[in-house]
Parts: sequence; structure tokens; C-alpha cells
Amino acid sequence: MPWTRLPLEDAELAYDPHWLDGEAADALYAALLPQVPWEVHRIRLFGREHDSPRLSSWIGDVDAHYRYSGADFQPHPWPQALQPVRQRLAEELGAPFNSVLANRYRDGRDAMGWHSDDEPELGRAPLIASLSLGATRRFTFKHRRREGLKGELALGHGSVLLMSGPTQANYRHALPRTAKPVGERINLTFRVIGAR
Repeated sequence: MPWTRLPLEDAELAYDPHWLDGEAADALYAALLPQVPWEVHRIRLFGREHDSPRLSSWIGDVDAHYRYSGADFQPHPWPQALQPVRQRLAEELGAPFNSVLANRYRDGRDAMGWHSDDEPELGRAPLIASLSLGATRRFTFKHRRREGLKGELALGHGSVLLMSGPTQANYRHALPRTAKPVGERINLTFRVIGAR
């Protein structure tokens, strides 16, 4: 497999910049725009509720319930376009992905703040496969306890980033806002809910 291991201390990261070729990535992007039930999720920050600064959709098997930032998410059914992607990832990685969080970033003002995907439903050392479609955006990491230990990666169209092992326990990650003109982007983070 063409996975490149990324040298970030205290993390397990691998990246394939061309997991989907351009034509397949274009087709998936075009199919997901109308097939996914996009919505503005409400999230709790510092005790107050806010609209999330992007459009999202929680998708998965019927029992893949997810609790994040004070809200319970019931899964939407899998769109047809995602079934072959889910199957290919499961076969390549040996992971029974039963859910995916789809995020839609409309422009550079849509973003994701610092957080870790460390909810109990994901297990102690979750494997998360993050597929990016559309505009390239900067993805950043910073260590939870070791100041100055950080990294970043430009996530491009058709790429997949794998985060596994101690990554979520040791790092927070973010997709920062940018004032640069940037097109729309869809990000799909495949997960296993109920992992041990």
C-alpha cells in the first residue's frame, strides 16, 4: 500500500495523497453534495451553545449513536455513494467502520477548532480514516502536554489521512480558518463506534 508514515512523535499517522484518483474523487464529491443531509450542528463551548462553523452530517449503522460536545447524534443512513468507499477502507485497513462524520467547509471561514476525537464510544486508541475532497486545506496538530511539539499537513483532493494508536490521547487537531480565497471542501472521517 502507498501509505507514507508521518514522523510526528507520540502519534501514529499515515497519509496517502492519492487514495482516490482525480476522476473518482470528482465523482464522489459531486455525488455527496446532494446525497448527504447537511445540517448545522449545535455544539457546546465553555458552557454555551453555538452553531458549528461548518455543515455536518452524522452517518452510520443504526446502532452507531455518537455523543459530542453535549449533543447526541442519531445516524443518518449511508448514502449510496459512500458504500464502496466504506468497503474499500475496511478491506485495506481491516477495520469494521460503522460510521462517518461528514463535514462540509463552504469557504475559508468555515473551520474546526482544536479538539481530539477521544469520546468513549471510539475506544482507547481509535483508528480514524479521514478522506478529503475538494479544496486543499491546512490541517494542524499540537501535543496536549509537550509545548512546541506540533505538525501540519495540507490535505488535498482524494487524500486519506490515518490517525491511530496514541494520536488522539496525545494530540489535538484543527482545521484553521483562512483569509485566502479557497473553494469548498468535504471531509469524511470514518470511525468505529463501540470499539473497545
